[in-house]
Amino acid sequence: MRRRSSLLERTAVTEPDRPRIIAPAPLFYLPAFVLVTGMHWFWPLPIVDHPATPWVGRAILFPGLALHLWGVWSMKRHRTPINPWHPPKTVVSSGPFRISRNPLYVGLDLVLLGLVLILNSIAGLVVILTLFAIVHFGVILPEERYLERKFGDTYSRYQRMVRRYL
Repeated sequence: MRRRSSLLERTAVTEPDRPRIIAPAPLFYLPAFVLVTGMHWFWPLPIVDHPATPWVGRAILFPGLALHLWGVWSMKRHRTPINPWHPPKTVVSSGPFRISRNPLYVGLDLVLLGLVLILNSIAGLVVILTLFAIVHFGVILPEERYLERKFGDTYSRYQRMVRRYL
């Protein structure tokens, strides 16, 4: 005998296995790099008037890039996707994930901060502070809520052991 499905079963919407973020982080960081550079040309107000400022920027930018790439490599090594639209396979807790739950974002933040200092641009500081807030509230916090639901105690233990940023 054929079973009739209920209205609830026929209209149930399954939630996708991914975080409810506003958009993947690269969609924010790439325009931010362009905006910081562009604003520097149109509004060239320096943060400080010191010749060491660009050198400090380089000293931040390159380790930030290394941290980001190390995080990408660690995720690939654990065969878990970097793209937030694809469900993660595991909680990565080795490599840079031992010191930060978000080394890819921290790395990109450091790259952007380094660029702002290299350009010595107050306008860049405005962009970077805005970006930090958008990524924190629109990407990182929703990702963490999703990972808590998906991995339960495993992710909760990881959260207790490792800081969100640094």
